[in-house]
Amino acid sequence: MAPNNSSKAHINNDHIVTVLVCAIAIPLSMSLWIINLIYTKFVARMKGLMVSSFFDEPVVISPARWLAACFIPIMIAFYGYQKKSLNLSGALFGIVVGFVLTLSNFCFLATLLTFFTSSSKATKFRPHLKRKIEEDFKEGGQRNWIQVLCNAGMATQLALLYLMDVGASEKPIDFFNHYRASWLSMGVLGVFACCNGDTWASELGTVMAKSDPFLITSFKKVPNGTNGGVTLIGTFFSMVGGTVIGLSQYLATFYFSDKASWDNAPPQWPLILFGAFAGFFGSLIDSFMGATLQYSGLDKDGKIVSHSSKSVKHISGRNVLDNHSVNLITTVIMGLLMPTISKSLWPII
Repeated sequence: MAPNNSSKAHINNDHIVTVLVCAIAIPLSMSLWIINLIYTKFVARMKGLMVSSFFDEPVVISPARWLAACFIPIMIAFYGYQKKSLNLSGALFGIVVGFVLTLSNFCFLATLLTFFTSSSKATKFRPHLKRKIEEDFKEGGQRNWIQVLCNAGMATQLALLYLMDVGASEKPIDFFNHYRASWLSMGVLGVFACCNGDTWASELGTVMAKSDPFLITSFKKVPNGTNGGVTLIGTFFSMVGGTVIGLSQYLATFYFSDKASWDNAPPQWPLILFGAFAGFFGSLIDSFMGATLQYSGLDKDGKIVSHSSKSVKHISGRNVLDNHSVNLITTVIMGLLMPTISKSLWPII
């Protein structure tokens, strides 16, 4: 049965909000970073100093890296499309995301692969139970371009800045000797750990919890699938999902960075701990916004819906943002927060 006009209008408004948030937040923050680099270069020249950045000399990228950046994302997108983890638009946009991440830093590719494979498996876990509570349930997940953008857009921006500012290379986290490279790397970690933690919490916690979740703002019991509803097991999975991302970046950094840089850098094991924190805290931010800025209602079939109507019983939230917009805002917050936290807490020796 075709949706009524109010439902169509609601869906269109959700997409407009998402696109507007993407169109404003990501280019604006990227422009500010580039302006900062130009200003830094200008001040350095006025003082007679030399600053290494993408304005000084062209970035030289090896043919092998170009090949990897073209071949690997296409194979991932093709696999995801075949397994119904991505639809056609999601697969095509995923190629662009994978290309940028692979070209800039193989450690970013490792986190992307870990997020894509583990979150896809989590999405396909116990689908028969999710079908009963989700209004827009899709077999396999089938992420479209908007979902790919809202989950990986911030990471792609950070990877572009890394490529222009640092170059195509892998460096261990060292805020003293490689401040900008470390800042951007921790930003990418924060984005993917947050996304993976939130996906694991919602996809696994929803079907494995023994009792109904409670609303994060009021601690009242709410139906399964309610935006902003959390469970203890879901919170645990958010930390595990973030830990997996941190571990993948740690192993990739160990494997791809040169031995001299690794030996002279501070310990890299905090990557795992910060990944766990990003998964946990990012999931909490997502849940809080979901409980307050997303509409959740119960329709006559007992499914959770994100639009209001006469036949829907309101549970929580307001009709301000949709799930995609919440995901995007959360990734932007975590992409900026994780470098800020880690640079102050990272061990020196």
